[in-house]
Amino acid sequence: MDSAAVAAIRAFNRTVTERIGALDEAYLGGGRPLGETRLLWEIGPEGRPVRNLRRRLGLDAGYASRMLRALERDGLVVVEPSREDGRVRRARLTPRGRAERERLDRRSDDLVRSMLQPLDERQRERLLAAAAEAERLLRASMIEIDPADPAERDARWCIARYVEELGARFDDGFDPRRSLPADDADLRPPRGILLLARLHGEPVGCGVVKLHGGEPAELKRMWVSPTARGLGLGRRLLNELEGFAAGAGAAAVRLETNRALTEAIALYRSAGYEEVPAFNDERYAHHWFEKRLDVPGRS
Repeated sequence: MDSAAVAAIRAFNRTVTERIGALDEAYLGGGRPLGETRLLWEIGPEGRPVRNLRRRLGLDAGYASRMLRALERDGLVVVEPSREDGRVRRARLTPRGRAERERLDRRSDDLVRSMLQPLDERQRERLLAAAAEAERLLRASMIEIDPADPAERDARWCIARYVEELGARFDDGFDPRRSLPADDADLRPPRGILLLARLHGEPVGCGVVKLHGGEPAELKRMWVSPTARGLGLGRRLLNELEGFAAGAGAAAVRLETNRALTEAIALYRSAGYEEVPAFNDERYAHHWFEKRLDVPGRS
């Protein structure tokens, strides 16, 4: 990584933490640090399971527990077993906690106004555009992609959403039983891999590559949640799947897709895939693509 790039982001971080008051012991004049304040806000009017709060904020379990206890001591939060599942602990705001959250909302709005007020109209527009872009890119940087077993709950959830979306977008719907299969055994090494993308611990995308010995590898089940679109996740998944295929010795990768998936078709073409004659009898496909890979150790 370029040292100048690292230095630029560090300078950005210092300016932001200073300007929003993150260094103050009592954030927004609430008598508690930023971490507890953010946790209070994240619990929200409806309450949330503690494990969801930890995932959402990327908190260590012990640290999250200490902050929740501090909020409980102040009479702002109650942590109790969930009514739906007694094994799940749920945090909810007390009436005092809801009032404190509303106060924090007002003070947060005031803080933002104090940032915008000294700027002229053009500067405000530039800051708003830059903030939106920075937020989008930071969200993209928080997405984690890891191999997953196809039997895992999150993996099955993603595949189910993939099937639902194809059913809604294809002219004649989509029945996975009538499509070429991608069985669980094909999605585990050494026969293949399923990659799962998560943001704040929640699944937001997936992709599969199947290996066929000396034949081209096959990409399947590429899906990105609407909540994560526009973050470059599709291209990132594609790159990582290609890297796995190349590392396994595949000289090329293939895929087929439906004409309704215009965004996917544009992605494949921009990533170097070339349209080729049909190489299988997938009933839902209108386009077939192939891309040569740079295989490590092969000249």
